[in-house]
Amino acid sequence: MIEAALWALLGAISLVVGAELALLLRPGRKLIGLVMAFGAGAMISAVAYELVLEALETGEGLLTALGIALGSLTFFVGNLLIERAGGANRKRSGGQQAEGSPLTIVLGTALDGVPESLIIGLSLVLGTGVSISFVAATFLSNLPEAIAATTGLREAGWPRSRIRVLWLLVVSVSAAAGALGFAAFTASPGATGAFIQAFAAGALLTMLADTMMPEAFEFGGSLVGLLTVAGFVTALTIAELA
Repeated sequence: MIEAALWALLGAISLVVGAELALLLRPGRKLIGLVMAFGAGAMISAVAYELVLEALETGEGLLTALGIALGSLTFFVGNLLIERAGGANRKRSGGQQAEGSPLTIVLGTALDGVPESLIIGLSLVLGTGVSISFVAATFLSNLPEAIAATTGLREAGWPRSRIRVLWLLVVSVSAAAGALGFAAFTASPGATGAFIQAFAAGALLTMLADTMMPEAFEFGGSLVGLLTVAGFVTALTIAELA
């Protein structure tokens, strides 16, 4: 359980790194959009090759499809509730967070990171070992998320101390989710790993389409497609070398 928490912590710690970079360098929106495109590409690669492909290799194609659909629907409903409570713009870089609720911004940001951490915990239960490439893709995708959201929170008037507490809290939740995933799947050995992987894949794809990709295309300009592919290829290369 501790190992699962530590691996999940490693994947999420880039949130703190991204926040500090945003506070220190104050990047422009175009750069933020391009970095988000790179991160989205990295996570799409991890979803395709580390989650969906592995789930399909079990031969449970229909179960995989069902898991993806249910994961997407679950994230959609959870995200909708967060948005209606005031956390709709939690990852925007333009300062729209000023219109939302601080609590729901924290909850929504934590929600975005839970699927990755649960999968890290599951991988240890399945006995396949932690996928270095998946942890790396999580790290790469979390970095631009934190940069964009921190930029928005700063423009919304949040003090630096409050922003830092937010990301430390989210990282702690991610580490706890990794441990919880390990404990839950250990207690339920009959749970189908393929279904859980597919469920997380659906949730992650919905998160990317809802929060990261729109911002990337809005501000990144014509280079967004190239940066998305660059992120995809980088994560794929790490998977091949790991």
